[in-house]
Amino acid sequence: MTSALSILNSVFGLPSFRGAQEEIVTHVAGGGDCLVLMPTGGGKSLCYQLPSLMRKGCGIVVSPLIALMHDQVAGLREAGVKAEYLNSTQSYEESCGVEARLLSGDLDLLYVAPERLLTPRCLELLARARLALFAIDEAHCVSQWGHDFRPEYIELSQLAERFPEVPRIALTATADALTRTEIVNRLKLAGARRFVASFDRPNIRYEIVEKNNARAQLLAFLAQRHAGDAGIVYCLSRAGVEETAAALVERGFDALPYHAGMDAAARAHHQDRFINEDGVVIVATIAFGMGIDKPDVRFVAHLDLPKSIEAYYQETGRAGRDGKPADAWMTYGLADIVKQRRMIDESVAVDDFKRVSIGKLDALLGLCETPGCRRARLLEYFGETSPPGNCGNCDNCLNPPVVWDGTILAQKALSCVYRTGQRFGAGYVIDVLTGRSSERMKQFGHDRLPVFGVGKERNDKQWRTVMRQLVALGHLLPDSEAFGALKLTASARGVLKGETSVMLREETAQKTVRRRRGKDAKRSSGPLAGAGLGRTPANDGLLGALRAWRSGVARAQGVPAYVVFHDATLEAIAASRPDTDAELRAVSGIGERKLERYGDALLKLVRTAGG
Repeated sequence: MTSALSILNSVFGLPSFRGAQEEIVTHVAGGGDCLVLMPTGGGKSLCYQLPSLMRKGCGIVVSPLIALMHDQVAGLREAGVKAEYLNSTQSYEESCGVEARLLSGDLDLLYVAPERLLTPRCLELLARARLALFAIDEAHCVSQWGHDFRPEYIELSQLAERFPEVPRIALTATADALTRTEIVNRLKLAGARRFVASFDRPNIRYEIVEKNNARAQLLAFLAQRHAGDAGIVYCLSRAGVEETAAALVERGFDALPYHAGMDAAARAHHQDRFINEDGVVIVATIAFGMGIDKPDVRFVAHLDLPKSIEAYYQETGRAGRDGKPADAWMTYGLADIVKQRRMIDESVAVDDFKRVSIGKLDALLGLCETPGCRRARLLEYFGETSPPGNCGNCDNCLNPPVVWDGTILAQKALSCVYRTGQRFGAGYVIDVLTGRSSERMKQFGHDRLPVFGVGKERNDKQWRTVMRQLVALGHLLPDSEAFGALKLTASARGVLKGETSVMLREETAQKTVRRRRGKDAKRSSGPLAGAGLGRTPANDGLLGALRAWRSGVARAQGVPAYVVFHDATLEAIAASRPDTDAELRAVSGIGERKLERYGDALLKLVRTAGG
């Protein structure tokens, strides 16, 4: 077998491996099975692409989304790899041509959707071909407890039975302990090695703010930090997507909606624009994003609470794949908690699934309400201990909230919920607490209760913050059968009796926190940290020329710009200004095929645009 490092350098133009990549590649190339957990942008693809090139035969990649297949195949072809895919976008003749290349040994990698792979025709085809390995990407889709469950993934256990001699590698960026166990059991990987990289994405800044006119908060966030940047905004409802996209367009942002209720052609067009153009903002439901390989997404914003930490981590992980600074920003409030609990309670799922879903929601609420480091809480959920001290790149570490003893306020709130019959939502309870009478309240006689007006020292916004935290702490529970009425839980008794204290976080004023630079950075900003571009007029002019050239090449080939070259490669060229083929070949991201194909054009640009 050709050495992994030589292929890494000659084909992909990369000088060295990162983390456990080399160990994984060596293990799989040697015929071993494994489960790989590695964060988005950590280099998972190389863990199966390289062994496929090292072993005899074709590597079969099970990939759930057509967009991801197309991007990865386009990138591999650019690097000189014989790669193809089989999916529903191809004609019968095109599919037959790919199948013939597989059987003749003319392919290094073949991407197939799980539904296609499991058809008798495809399984018979694979049985006649020489196979290097099976790579099961997005392996968390096998988990019935997860946020991206796909029933067809369970049937992938057939690969172990039908092709016992072919090594299998399952990969995901998102899996808690429960999901990992399910992946191993359902894919029959009990004897496989496990490689678990750090889940930390140090270049992403996590920020969660109290919801107070979410759309206006979003507009302020984007105007202050991300004007002209590419990003994703997630909303829970289709109506929210359409309205938010329209509001962004009105404010001058190049924003597009994306949700399952749209025409398929319109969805595809909006996704293509996001992938291929700079500065486009997609406003979407969770129907968008999985398999999107765009490296320069500078922010992911949530206007509504996701379902779990896994969903939050997966969605925010689409930001900053290039290792450069990116933001994960979210607004959330009491209504979000009520809505998510109602969705769980009203679902037709079995009780065990509901119980797990509630546990996942509670863990997410813990992340939202923690006064400590968000990064540490996030990593803890995935079983990872974060380095001690301030992470330097989350809102709580950059602008620490005040924590205070809110037991007296909690007792007032819980007592009010109890005395009004546990039949009303937060708004009504707050009206009673603040002494705001109404005809409805007089009808029930609640304006004569001892708790009426007992909380006048706090305004509505402050009481809503208290209510939200009491729900997050598990002392109050929204009743889905009573339209979000708040009910006491068993733990509320201890609070009311003074046996349990309640510590609350005080909402900090929202501030624009400056980006970390140089010595201010507490941690590395990812694999490209320290390779920054020297800011000179000549370099700026050259970089602009390189980007314009790349855009033209990408348009001519019908591929995203980052498939031709990542920004980091162009920036390295602008910084080093190579003058020979050898100097250009030394730039990370330029392998032998790309040097042969683009070398002359790049060197000419350096000499002319570089001054």
